[in-house]
Amino acid sequence: MFKPLILFIGMRYTRAKRRTQFISFITLTSVLGIALGVTALIAVLSVMNGFESELRERILGMTSHTTITGRNGQLKNWQALEDKIVGTQHVIGSAPFVRGQVMISADRQVSGTLLRGVIPQNEPKVSEVASKMKEGKLSDLVKSKFGIVLGAELASFLGVRMGDRVTIISPQVNSTPAGILPRLKRFTVVGIFQVGMYEYDRNMAITHINDAGKLFRLGDSVTGLRLKLDDLFNAPKITKSLANELYSDYSVSDWTKAHSNFFRAIKTEKRVMFIILLLIVAVAAFNIVSTLVMVVTDKRGDIAILKTQGMSNMSVMGIFIVLGGIIGIIGTSLGTLGGVLLALNIETIIPAIESFMGVQFMAADVYYISDVPSKLVWNDVYQIAGIAFVLSLLATLYPAWQASRINPAEVLRYE
Repeated sequence: MFKPLILFIGMRYTRAKRRTQFISFITLTSVLGIALGVTALIAVLSVMNGFESELRERILGMTSHTTITGRNGQLKNWQALEDKIVGTQHVIGSAPFVRGQVMISADRQVSGTLLRGVIPQNEPKVSEVASKMKEGKLSDLVKSKFGIVLGAELASFLGVRMGDRVTIISPQVNSTPAGILPRLKRFTVVGIFQVGMYEYDRNMAITHINDAGKLFRLGDSVTGLRLKLDDLFNAPKITKSLANELYSDYSVSDWTKAHSNFFRAIKTEKRVMFIILLLIVAVAAFNIVSTLVMVVTDKRGDIAILKTQGMSNMSVMGIFIVLGGIIGIIGTSLGTLGGVLLALNIETIIPAIESFMGVQFMAADVYYISDVPSKLVWNDVYQIAGIAFVLSLLATLYPAWQASRINPAEVLRYE
């Protein structure tokens, strides 16, 4: 079907003559439409990948890859379990923790929050909170000193600063002659962290694991173990393997379950955006239909002569498929090149545009992520380029079929 003669004629028709300038203009718009659509699709998906990656890093800065807890909310003999697990494959870090919901108050402000007890020396093995300290250090949490580290938003809501004291109200109660009273304990603010996720900066406080254990009356027990794995994307498989080894004595979960709705929403949004932007490419690709229809109309005499010389209907179709394919290849190639260059340099281009226009698209005092991140995924590039080219070829089928049905006798009768 695609013999050298067919390729030659198809490529020949891409060059304009004086009387076909309008057709060439339509061809150019088809090429530019495909190129712009592909560029936009690659750039937007790269930005969405960048945001997803940025949010994942911030979430995992506070959430461990895998968490092991006791069935009744308490984990006894956690040291022996930790020694057993850390030596297994894929587990590269472990740290115990105590967790519970409390009320925290300062002056007249009261807020519910999640109190996490940690060992400051072990925490960097499973999280990045130590590197996200805005004030103070995580190591300032000392056993029996009842120090506390607050999220930046929580500290701002309570109106407290370094050295101020806050009151922690535990859901557990004390029985006294005056009746049943909630457990209260005063803590001193020794640090403030900011990870860039409102969920944690507003609703989390950290203290020493020993002090949290006393507050919740856990004794030597802990809530569970937090694990860091060598491959966070393989966490579900590794977690399932650990659960099988530990049988039913413990509850084992991974980070994908803890934030499944959030990441599922991001994937859904990305998929919908892909479909919407792909429609732009489809519209541009099907502009090829109008281009080829006009070319077929203009070349009816040429087609009739070729058919009288013995050219088959399939060969005639091949000429116009080649013509449409060339338009698709050029448009897809330009779009892919433009999209890749834009995705790789968007973190430089956006600040330049902001500086030129004197505006900031994502203000730092409003958004946690004030820069536009970009992460180029080559599989997305290949997929987009492939779909754009296939759509271009599909758009050639109807005009090419119409060209193959031209009757040479009817055309040459009026020549």
